[in-house]
Amino acid sequence: MTVVGIVPAGGSGERLGAEGPKAFVVCAGRPLIEWSLVVLREVCDRVVAAVPEDFAEAPDRVPGGDSRSASVRNALDSAPEATVAVVHDAARPLVTRDLVERCLAALEPGVDGAIAAVPMTDTVKEAAPDGRVLRTLDRSALWAIQTPQIFRADVLRRALERDAAALAAATDDAHLVEELGGTVRVVEAPPENIKVTRESDLRIAEALLG
Repeated sequence: MTVVGIVPAGGSGERLGAEGPKAFVVCAGRPLIEWSLVVLREVCDRVVAAVPEDFAEAPDRVPGGDSRSASVRNALDSAPEATVAVVHDAARPLVTRDLVERCLAALEPGVDGAIAAVPMTDTVKEAAPDGRVLRTLDRSALWAIQTPQIFRADVLRRALERDAAALAAATDDAHLVEELGGTVRVVEAPPENIKVTRESDLRIAEALLG
């Protein structure tokens, strides 16, 4: 088994208010992406990051695509040796080795993917475009999905063989695997595994990392 980490890191940082790519914003003393790379390198045989073209000169960095899933495809294409792909967002700097290893362990026979997630604790309602509530969903069966998302590499490769529009529409790579008919399992993650999207998220991440 050859485990390759895939880090899509092509975000612009616009919502964060950053002057450059989000993955390279300093968080608690180091570029945001480095927190994830350090953990993935402890578990994976190799780690490839898909980054903006100006940042792609370093080893194991490839240019990102026009969408997140296109970036994942670019990185996976550069690692033909991968039999297992560990996809993790550069914007989740609080990932732990324990979480990655538990997701890997969940990739049992008959399972194509294992994805980090937290059970929903808020009440969730479905609403019409005009804001009218249509129904209240049963939160006991609902999960908020995070990364890492871990897949059998051959299955993920097939799932990513889509046109640009389909890749751009995918909310995550697990969705593409599900559309193939693949079996994906959730693995409970700590709620601290937050995604840095806005400046307030960055401040929270820095406090937790500190």
